Amino acid sequence: MRIAQVAPLYESVPPRQYGGTERVVSYLTEELVRQEHDVTLFAAGDSVTSAKLIPVVPTALRLGAGSAGGAADDFIAPHVLMLEQVAKRARDFDVIHYHIGHLHFPLSRFLRVPHVTTIHGRLDLPELQALFRAFSDVPLVSISNHQRQPIEFANWLATVYHGLPPDLYNLGSGRGNYLAFLGRVSPEKRVDRAIQVAERVGMELRIAAKVDDADRDYFDARIRPMLQHSHVRFIGEITEREKSAFLGDAAALIFPIEWPEPFGLVMVEAMACGTPVIAFRRGSVPEILRDGESGFIVNSVDGAVDAVQKLHTLERARCRRAFEARFLAARMAEEYVAVYRRLSWDHDVAAA
Repeated sequence: MRIAQVAPLYESVPPRQYGGTERVVSYLTEELVRQEHDVTLFAAGDSVTSAKLIPVVPTALRLGAGSAGGAADDFIAPHVLMLEQVAKRARDFDVIHYHIGHLHFPLSRFLRVPHVTTIHGRLDLPELQALFRAFSDVPLVSISNHQRQPIEFANWLATVYHGLPPDLYNLGSGRGNYLAFLGRVSPEKRVDRAIQVAERVGMELRIAAKVDDADRDYFDARIRPMLQHSHVRFIGEITEREKSAFLGDAAALIFPIEWPEPFGLVMVEAMACGTPVIAFRRGSVPEILRDGESGFIVNSVDGAVDAVQKLHTLERARCRRAFEARFLAARMAEEYVAVYRRLSWDHDVAAA
């Protein structure tokens, strides 16, 4: 099939450091190419891909597309320009797959090319109700069943869980005997809970996380004072290459969220390293993590402390097998191709 992948421009594909959506777009794109589809990727110019790359901006917006060499001041303008490029080439594709939220909804109705949108973010924001009702015909894919709940009335075609390449991460030993936190420092990610858990069990906590400008005040007021504890080591953002060792050497990943997590890619990354996950029961967690197999699902800091004491009951090889059984990129790509073919068939029938 001739497939267009339309990625966000905030990060390169794949990202140099933090970036969940762009990372998934990369895994999907490369796997579709491997399966011999003709794929075109609309993305930042510093992206690395085996597909045909349409570079919309020279570099990712967050790390250097601004006029003064810093981050861009207007993130919307480059995405509008990208949609113009997509529109000009639309007839070159059998299907267009969007990963940019809802910015393209008005345009997609008029291109007369099959299209689908994977929603990567949260959907519990009040203003989204009217938007998705107005565009109730737009074909959507969710990344977890829980993600759909606020707008179950939308035109959901499928739920497709994220997948990773099988050789991206190696089975680790956990020999570092520390707890790991990986992701972003923000109120909903609750790294403060991870610090509390580590202190109570007497283990080191290593934090590999970025701090967005929007969360800087929270970080300075709430989290920075807690980093002074002797059991806490703040690393900051790490690259993809550093993740395997960071997660593989950890005794467990702490995922202490307090928000309706749409998926939680870091849980799957940990499982790929054989590292158990201790996650709070929010959002997609019960779908992604199997309690007692690839980690433990808890409801409180007390529950997380108890879970650390039970880590010895989990086999790292079994965690890795859980990843291989459910979260490979090949499975993800095959499920998306099934969606593409359904859309193409429906389009042909409607046109006949």
